[in-house]
Amino acid sequence: MNPDQALPPLLSLRGIVKRFGGFVANDHIDLDIAQGEAHALVGENGAGKSTLVKIIYGVLAPTEGTIAIDGEQVRLNSPEAARARGIGMVFQHFSLFDNLTVAENVALVLPRRESLAGLRARIAEVSRRYRMPLEPDRDVWSLSAGERQRIEIARCLLQDPRLVILDEPTSVLTPQEAYGLFETLDALKAEGRSLLYISHKLEEVQRLCERATILRLGRKVASCDPRQESPRSLAALMVGAQIAEIRPAAHAKGEVRLRVDALSAEAETLHGVDLAHVSLSVRGGEILGVAGVAGNGQAELFELLSGERTVERAETIIIGGAALGRGGVTARRLHGAAFVPEERNGHAAAPDFSLAQNVVLSRHATGGVVRRGLVRYERARELAQEIASAFDVRKTGPDPAARTLSGGNLQKFVVGREILGEPKVLIVNQPTWGVDAAASAAIRQALVDLAARGAAVLLISQDLDELFEICDSIAVIHDGRLSAPLDAHAATREEIGLLMTGATGGQQEDLHAH
Repeated sequence: MNPDQALPPLLSLRGIVKRFGGFVANDHIDLDIAQGEAHALVGENGAGKSTLVKIIYGVLAPTEGTIAIDGEQVRLNSPEAARARGIGMVFQHFSLFDNLTVAENVALVLPRRESLAGLRARIAEVSRRYRMPLEPDRDVWSLSAGERQRIEIARCLLQDPRLVILDEPTSVLTPQEAYGLFETLDALKAEGRSLLYISHKLEEVQRLCERATILRLGRKVASCDPRQESPRSLAALMVGAQIAEIRPAAHAKGEVRLRVDALSAEAETLHGVDLAHVSLSVRGGEILGVAGVAGNGQAELFELLSGERTVERAETIIIGGAALGRGGVTARRLHGAAFVPEERNGHAAAPDFSLAQNVVLSRHATGGVVRRGLVRYERARELAQEIASAFDVRKTGPDPAARTLSGGNLQKFVVGREILGEPKVLIVNQPTWGVDAAASAAIRQALVDLAARGAAVLLISQDLDELFEICDSIAVIHDGRLSAPLDAHAATREEIGLLMTGATGGQQEDLHAH
């Protein structure tokens, strides 16, 4: 085709600025997406990706700049307006009603009225056409994370979009489910639809995308063909420096510091997961990973191991030689345990409390911040500053509220708060969830170093890259049952992925010799 006759980009952004008060989230960003192109948008947490995507999807209006579709300048002042222009979005966090069927959930977002019978037929057609099996009459609560994601994609495709935005689409998928997703995305590309793909998983960006736009601190800093880059070079573009590789530390395994013996518990919520005969042991100097698709008992396991819920038989959970199944969080901390829950805002940290106050919440019994019943805030502030210095926590002011930190910086603070207490046992749930490459590397290195100093680390994670990178062995939790651990240096991703789907059964061996 003669370049003079080339079609304009499907989507063109020019000089996009978004200010929130004095804060500039997007700073004069230009972006073009061609018809049929798979385009990646990558950057650290806080780089401005989410803000830019919300502008494209009509959730936010830009402060400055223009948006054009097929060369025609448009105003996208609502998601409805964006969808009318052929822009669809698959969100990272599923917006589904558990007690409704697949078809009923799809019906909620479609603009026109149609019978459920007709909608079921259309869902079946989309399911067949894009190779993503869906049962229209299944209740959503009974579905896996991969099946739930198919609903989100089907809802988007039933509106016949020309551009599909996907935000971290594989974050809760097994390797097999991720492979199925990429088959679907390849089919969309083959039809000439465009994709805007947002992911921290740079290998996926290389697999799918022909172009990548890199954002840093709200600005566009580079554009490249990711297939000509390495994951390390892409990460360096994102952060402006080379990402440090994890340094393994040779160390001998010590005595068993954490032992769980036939832990069973009924779920406390309607769609929670019952735990059945979970047993494990972790030695000093060891990192045991627990893999699994979200919603298979990870939250219940963490609650019971941390003491947020207790069990009748004290010997079910032994920490540092003490039977603590009936002990609460503080009792377990006093015996050398520390805990990092999955949700950093509201669970690991109180958002409206200062960093020093958040130190008091978890270190009041072990950090020397309470004496004779009185809080020593000077000591708490000292600890907060030590954590910020050791873990490169970037903050505004000497002791800001937790909610003012970016997600990655708050996560580094939460992890650092526990690790600087030098626990003998650390139980951590999804430590790098939604965290950029630099912060992830820092957190993983801290876990490796803690184990090298003799601590037993239990790492619950959905990120297989993370588990294989730093764990000595990996067990899999599926439907409330825990598999026997596999040697992380000998196991394959396919083996772990099959266990994550429950395909090889869930019977557990006696792990006391582990």
